[in-house]
Amino acid sequence: MRPQHWAAQAGIHFALATGAVAILTPFLWMVVSAFTPQTQIFRDGVLPDAFTLANFAEVFDEVPMLRYYLNSFVVATTIFVLQVIVCLPAAYALARLRFRGQTLSLWVVFACLMVPTQVAAIPIYLIFSKVGILNTFPSLVLPFVSSAFGIFLLRQFILTIPQSVFDAARLDGARGWSTLIRVVFPLVKPALVSFGVFSFVSHWNDYFWPSIVLRSTDYATVPFGIVRFVSFESGTSYGAQMAAALLAIVPLLLGFLLAQRQFIAGFSLISD
Repeated sequence: MRPQHWAAQAGIHFALATGAVAILTPFLWMVVSAFTPQTQIFRDGVLPDAFTLANFAEVFDEVPMLRYYLNSFVVATTIFVLQVIVCLPAAYALARLRFRGQTLSLWVVFACLMVPTQVAAIPIYLIFSKVGILNTFPSLVLPFVSSAFGIFLLRQFILTIPQSVFDAARLDGARGWSTLIRVVFPLVKPALVSFGVFSFVSHWNDYFWPSIVLRSTDYATVPFGIVRFVSFESGTSYGAQMAAALLAIVPLLLGFLLAQRQFIAGFSLISD
């Protein structure tokens, strides 16, 4: 290996390691603080004299954490399933079908990618208020049943499927929905996993929209419940706050670890 190449590789690895340390340090501090007794939160040194589970017990005593988990899981999963039902046919049509207005439709998808969710928040809230579905599961789900990002991501993946696959399906008699279900759906599973990770994480962590449409904790998601816990219950109990934050992200970490291979595979195929 040439000295210049070695120096460049060493510089890249050093920069990546520095960035990793900067990103992981707050997370590690949160983990340690979650298991630290309240009296030792502002201690000298890195580790406490003893670890405790009292902070987690306080969280479960003060708020219905399991209900928040269930609500978030129902909301995030329902949104993802509906997004697949809506986005996959749209992506297939934009990628492989030919119809009048196709280019315009694609530009509309691109335009929607640049529109923040907050822009439509007030009109959607007023509509839901008139219909009378505020503070319900539908009010948490319906604004997100379609995703411009999901359509774009799945379209890019479908474009990587050779045209010969569709020609062979057509020769076998597959048409329209049959091609979508029997050919496209099995082949785009890596892309669906990749999109699913983004969708699930985004809606699991979403606090903005639940804070607008929810009026009680009956349908509260994890972020909404955690904010209420931090604001009204825990006071200056920083150990309990860190425990609540850790409980909020543990399901996401476990889900990503289980899906990371498909997640990486999906984006690798799209980038190729």
